[in-house]
Amino acid sequence: MYKWMVMTRKVNFRLPDELVEKADVAAEVSHKNRTEIIKEALQQYLQEVEDDEKFKEAVVELYLDDEIGFETLKQFIGRQDAESVRASKALLVQGEDLADELAGL
Repeated sequence: MYKWMVMTRKVNFRLPDELVEKADVAAEVSHKNRTEIIKEALQQYLQEVEDDEKFKEAVVELYLDDEIGFETLKQFIGRQDAESVRASKALLVQGEDLADELAGL
């Protein structure tokens, strides 16, 4: 049987004391640790924003501007839509290259 390994990364960030205290209380009540509480809250937030069309458009813009990679794009908008955006980007680049080439004639 295959066991999928989830990649994790240790991060360090600051939170207001009040937020940390609330997370600690939530962790105690739900029998989880602070990391689980923060991870679940972040996952919930990301699920909500991923449904927002303006958010998706902004993610696509980041990809088109080469600020994020294809794999990141795919995580936010899904494989099929990401493939379409990648194909469109390739056509745009080809068009720009052709325009540059014609302008040089």
